[in-house]
Amino acid sequence: MHPVSAPAAVRYRIRPARPADHVFEVELLIADPDPAGQRLSLPAWIPGSYMIRNFARHVMAVEARSADGPVVVEKLDKQTWRCAPAPAPLFLRYEVYARDLSVRGAHLDTRHGYFNGTSVFLQVAGAADQPCEVDILPPPPSTGARWRVATTLPPAGAPAWGFGRYRAADYEELVDHPVEMGTFDLVGFEVAGVPHHIAVTGRHDADLERISRDLARICETHLELFGRPFPAPRYLFLLTVTGEGYGGLEHRASTSLICSRQDLPPVAGGDQPPVDEGYRRFLGLCSHEYFHTWNVKRIRPAAFTGCSLEREAYTRDLWVFEGITSYYDDLGLLRAGLVSAADYLDLLARTATRVQRGRGRLRQSLAESSFDAWTRFYLQGPEAPDTIVSYYAKGALVALGLDLLLRQDGKGRSLDGLMRLLWERHGRTGAALPEGGFEALAAEYAGRSLAAYFDRAVRGTGDLPLADWLRPFGVEAVLRCPVSISDEGGRAPAGESLEVDPGVSAAADPLGVRLRQVYEGGAARLAGLAPGDVIVALDGIRTDMDRFPRQLRRLRPGQRVQVHAFRGDELLQHELRLRSAPRDRWEFKLAAGPDSEAAARRSAWLGGRA
Repeated sequence: MHPVSAPAAVRYRIRPARPADHVFEVELLIADPDPAGQRLSLPAWIPGSYMIRNFARHVMAVEARSADGPVVVEKLDKQTWRCAPAPAPLFLRYEVYARDLSVRGAHLDTRHGYFNGTSVFLQVAGAADQPCEVDILPPPPSTGARWRVATTLPPAGAPAWGFGRYRAADYEELVDHPVEMGTFDLVGFEVAGVPHHIAVTGRHDADLERISRDLARICETHLELFGRPFPAPRYLFLLTVTGEGYGGLEHRASTSLICSRQDLPPVAGGDQPPVDEGYRRFLGLCSHEYFHTWNVKRIRPAAFTGCSLEREAYTRDLWVFEGITSYYDDLGLLRAGLVSAADYLDLLARTATRVQRGRGRLRQSLAESSFDAWTRFYLQGPEAPDTIVSYYAKGALVALGLDLLLRQDGKGRSLDGLMRLLWERHGRTGAALPEGGFEALAAEYAGRSLAAYFDRAVRGTGDLPLADWLRPFGVEAVLRCPVSISDEGGRAPAGESLEVDPGVSAAADPLGVRLRQVYEGGAARLAGLAPGDVIVALDGIRTDMDRFPRQLRRLRPGQRVQVHAFRGDELLQHELRLRSAPRDRWEFKLAAGPDSEAAARRSAWLGGRA
């Protein structure tokens, strides 16, 4: 161990010591340890991902020493250690196994390194509010001779995009700036004079210039809603490209993203092609995480302010932060001019369809979904569609309803205006939003009680009156039958329909059709099929994801079908009695010839005007 010389109260040094073994080496200097014995702990969860993840399980070989020699380290529980009393300063060294290729943990191999501070930096008890410094060191020359660093940690001597020393005001800030190191591609743009960059890790053929132009438009759209100045000195999109992947996690001045390389637009030789479904999904993800710069990172629920990352932090208002953000992510694409109004309504209809298809919407309220995120949303089993509702998806619909309700009173109010008020009261000031505070502020902004709306939409379990909400804005909303088992809602291809529906969602499998969800009350559930089963034949005829939809179109309600399916390694036979396809796919479309008042309301809503 090589002691680190520094006057800082808490100083870290992290090195990608053994990339081939996926091991980071971390050293920690505590200038003034607790004379009764220093306690240290590692977070159990990371802000923005509401599930206990027990990052400490990847910590290996914690050692400590002082000027007098080795210091005994005792582990107290799954994530806490205590050092024996020792004179100052106290040095620790430990290793972290890093092979979690996600936005939440740490990953290291011979191609790159990535970490969130919650996965690698032990917190020093009693020093959480003290300034921290961290030296980020390069890997062995044989591995990363050309590696550089991408992070929004404030430098304290480190060169731009380089290894060296960084600083943070306290532990909370230290773990809110993820770090990427490797041979990433880099492209930049400005928003309101603030530098923004995209660091792309992984093999790709993406048109980074187009992506940067499109992201600039999204970022400007969200900044226009909340108002200048941008609340951080810079912003960074950390993007990892994989064969298949999707996910994001917000931070105070950056976001970590994972996407499929097929979702990114390739460099085009001629005219720029339109935004396809994959690219639209990627832009929606970026839009969502960027909106969090305001809504959750700075407009913060009181339950998350000063909370311990060692245990859950409960709130029934999680839908305010995730649901409202989910409403604005796709709406931001429309207002940025990247999708058409018809395309946006398709995206909105798909969100509504996800809620409509699960019986959980009738059993769990939005407030309950928010509260139970820790144990139910992130730990979904096969029963999930029947028992839970998403605070993302239903939260977005409730945000839509509130926006349209405020706009319909004709007094120039909107959810946009409410979000600006929320920003002024709780974002700029840093005052935490108390439980129930959003509803109280909404009533104040509206100038009237909204209790009936929130009781129904947030605390109730009945279906939301989407068609009634949208009709005054010149939008027709209808529930239609599916055209295939993969139908997600939105516009249906002309002339196609499905007379029967087995009541499943499915995915391709090398053997046939793997059932992902088997809905309560559907023909497949009644026949005894279960999630994870792989259907290999219908009436003795082989099936797969290509054949399955065509086979279903030849069937009629009431018909009985013999189904062969593998459950594990056992081949089972079921008799499926098919039912008429339900009307459970939402389609939203612009009404033909709306009256002038409805047309004006719709234009203001979609365009972001009061």
